[in-house]
Amino acid sequence: MNLRSNMFDGPRAGATLVLAGILLLSSGCMVGPKYQRPAAPAPSTYKEPPPAGWKEAQPNDGVLRGKWWEIYGDPQLNALEEQVSISNQNVLMVEAQYREAKDAVRIARSGLYPTVGASPSILSTRTPSKLGASTSPQGLYDLPFDLSYTADLWGSIRRTIAASANAAQVSAADLENARLTYQADLASDYFQLHGLDGDAELLASAVKSYEEFLVLTKNRYAGGVASLGDVAQAQTQLETTRAQLVDVGVQRAQFEHAIAILTGKPPSGFSIPPATLKTPPPPVPLGVASALLERRPDIAGAERQVAAANEQIGIAKAAFYPTLTLSASAGLESTGFVSWFTWPSRFWSVGPQLAETLFDAGKRHAQVSQAEAAYDATVANYRQTVLTAFQQVEDNLAALRVLAEEADVTEGAVKAAKQSLDISTDQYKGGIVAYLQVITAQTAWLQDEKTAVDLLTRRMTASVLLIEALGGGWDATKLPTVHDVMAANN
Repeated sequence: MNLRSNMFDGPRAGATLVLAGILLLSSGCMVGPKYQRPAAPAPSTYKEPPPAGWKEAQPNDGVLRGKWWEIYGDPQLNALEEQVSISNQNVLMVEAQYREAKDAVRIARSGLYPTVGASPSILSTRTPSKLGASTSPQGLYDLPFDLSYTADLWGSIRRTIAASANAAQVSAADLENARLTYQADLASDYFQLHGLDGDAELLASAVKSYEEFLVLTKNRYAGGVASLGDVAQAQTQLETTRAQLVDVGVQRAQFEHAIAILTGKPPSGFSIPPATLKTPPPPVPLGVASALLERRPDIAGAERQVAAANEQIGIAKAAFYPTLTLSASAGLESTGFVSWFTWPSRFWSVGPQLAETLFDAGKRHAQVSQAEAAYDATVANYRQTVLTAFQQVEDNLAALRVLAEEADVTEGAVKAAKQSLDISTDQYKGGIVAYLQVITAQTAWLQDEKTAVDLLTRRMTASVLLIEALGGGWDATKLPTVHDVMAANN
């Protein structure tokens, strides 16, 4: 159909009815599978019991809320964590990708509406007469408006919008997961840095003690009580411990630099004052195991990927059905500028087009099969993400329990080593034992003390990893809705 007439005569009413009918048809049926969240393996309880002194929280109170790092009661850590969302460049990159994904939803949504364009033109022509002389120039003034609209008869456009919205929700979940990851990295680095401060304090104390032993041994050698070998052993013990103390500085500097980068600052202008860890990690509310599926942003993102893949199946199946496109144009056309905007210069035309692919050598069947395979892959990825989440929780619960037990045993070993060192020192001063026995006792005491310090560091980092594995206080209700991802960026 291709009509050309006055804009407001009888056929105009027919064209209006055609357009209205197509718009109504655009909300027709949707082909393809209806999305259902895939089942995932979720136990009712955790296998690993909470560490001693913890109680398993109930569903209503077993959730970390707000700023999870505040449970450690460290103002300096709190201040550093606040900088991650503001200044960490990796987080800002993912945030920009989320805004990009939101814009993609709005682009897809524009497919529900007609496209209107205008292409005004002024054409001047001169043609020769039959006698060879040129005629006067004639102009053609054209001001057309074109409309093109594809009816969403089978839901392809709506599914494309839904897939884009799901992808934006995936990006939002990725943003929350990035924040959690870098916040946990910062807390872990922070506790390891202060764990090294504990090592440095211990080694500095040992150096001071060994200096005193070296003076004692030299005095005993001068008095003819000790041998030159005893002096050499004392000197070796002292210098070895000094070297260990210097080496701690290398590791501490690396953690300090890492924390600077996590907070978006150059390492050259960043420093953290030395401090030692004193208290064990606080209890972390666990909640019920089945709630983990709603508390991890990576699980939420994986589930939204499944939903997006499901929409792609519908889009592929819609390709088997015909597409209906309405093209229309209207405007003003005249051979004179003065009469360009007069009533008789108006025109309009409208024409629907139905298109269907008759043969494509199996292309559409392959595209449906490809979309179904991609969907199966996202389901497997979702279930694997769930399994990995439960593994991480169980791993860190076990680590906290075992490390707490080891810390109790090590505490006894430290006391015994200190007692052995005191006895050996007294016996050496009394000339009963050789200096080798003192060195052996010193080495055992230093090793047990360092083990105790390192165990506390490991317990603190394990608690951070447990909080990360539990989702850091996030839950699926914080995921933006479809309306949210369609909203314009501020």
